[in-house]
Amino acid sequence: MNNTIFHRLKRPLAAVFVGAITTLSFAPYQLWPLAILSPALLLLLIHRQSAKSALGIGYAWGLGQFATGISWVHISIDTFGGMPKIASLFLMALLVGYLALYPALFCWSLNRFFPSENRIKFFLVAPALWLIFDWLRGWVMTGFPWLWLGYSQIDSPLANFAPVGGVELLTLLVMISAACISYTLIKKQWMHLLIPVIIFSAGYGLKIANWVTPNPDSTTKLALIQGNIAQELKWVPSQRWPTIMKYTDLTRENWDADIIIWPEAAVPAFEFELSSFLSNLDSAAKMNNSAVITGVVNQGEDKKFYNSILTVGETTYGDYSYDMSQRYHKHHLLPFGEFVPFESILRPLAPFFNLPMSSFSQGDFIQANIDANGKQMAPALCYEIIFNEQVRQNVTEETDFILTLSNDAWFGRSIGPLQHMEIARMRALELGKPVIRSTNNGVTAVTDFKGTVVAQIPQFETGVLRTEVMSTSGQTPYRQVGSWPLYFWIALSLVLGLRIRD
Repeated sequence: MNNTIFHRLKRPLAAVFVGAITTLSFAPYQLWPLAILSPALLLLLIHRQSAKSALGIGYAWGLGQFATGISWVHISIDTFGGMPKIASLFLMALLVGYLALYPALFCWSLNRFFPSENRIKFFLVAPALWLIFDWLRGWVMTGFPWLWLGYSQIDSPLANFAPVGGVELLTLLVMISAACISYTLIKKQWMHLLIPVIIFSAGYGLKIANWVTPNPDSTTKLALIQGNIAQELKWVPSQRWPTIMKYTDLTRENWDADIIIWPEAAVPAFEFELSSFLSNLDSAAKMNNSAVITGVVNQGEDKKFYNSILTVGETTYGDYSYDMSQRYHKHHLLPFGEFVPFESILRPLAPFFNLPMSSFSQGDFIQANIDANGKQMAPALCYEIIFNEQVRQNVTEETDFILTLSNDAWFGRSIGPLQHMEIARMRALELGKPVIRSTNNGVTAVTDFKGTVVAQIPQFETGVLRTEVMSTSGQTPYRQVGSWPLYFWIALSLVLGLRIRD
């Protein structure tokens, strides 16, 4: 009997390990070939298995991937959630268990509806289904498109496909390459390995493509303030003015910059409580021909709360006034951190469901770019940078840069902020726009329009990042058409898979 149990479990146990190594393909490790090897091994593990067995193997793979890949989430739950260790671990297990459903459903549907072992199943259907379940994971319950395999390729030759079809195209190409490896090992037909060789060769070739043009005559001097405020002190009333003066003093030393940028919710107070201070900051910025951008918490006339971005100084908005229509309001809110699903049920259960600032309302999906000292910036507050379609639709022909403000202090010295930066780099490459990322304690950095980090300051230190960045003109194919070509590709792949069974 023990041998029988072991025989049944050996594939799921192997799948846990195979899923776990996927994490090493992302930042900070960036062993990007593992993002191809891992799904290739998964396809081998579910080969000739029943749909039910494939479901279990896929679920085990997902447990391995997400238990290691998003382990950093537990830091915020455990440190700031006010819950017993056992309860925080239980919540983390629920999250990992939920996310593991998506690779499980991929494996189940592949073996249930496409039982044939032909090339169509491997080269077309499997990559198409993978993208479908990635999209579902990025949409259901507001979405969590973290660890999409394409992000791991930001430093591989496949990255050059990002301006053509975005991170989803990279994921598709990763899965096609993985499927070719699996099919080759199953059928012992080695010529199929030419397909990933051709894909990667094309990636190398695309390196010379210039979709957008940098403009040397449009250079902006930036100063990004990293306040490094401890998260446990951020909202303590006695720390309000020490925090504000810390940012003010660092700003005063950098008035020669065209734009000075503070991170998400840098001002630990509601905007209406600081009207005099902000009016003085506006006047000082104007006197120095500069602009200051900061994250701020707002309360509208409707008594709703918003996570916002405020700009003062040299702007088209005129002198400072408390005008909510001149703010960017975060649209994509973080579940439990910024709003609580089913809050009437969950809030009474534990302090974790009543974290500070967990009752925000949404801004619009598309909002006007931020104007600062003659530059136009497409904003994305923290978590929003992972939603590629939202960022794409907020970039216009006039956009100079993508601006993202964040506070990753919730996640300590984990891999989470480094993965977050990796995702931001992908947005730059997809859309051909430099990304400016200002954070409380890192990663504070600026990329060029190809997603290469051109300036960065160390994490967990108070500092100011000084750099210059050039605007770009033109649009990438992805900016113009988005993911629509992939939808057609997937529909065609599934139709062919259902019709061609031999």
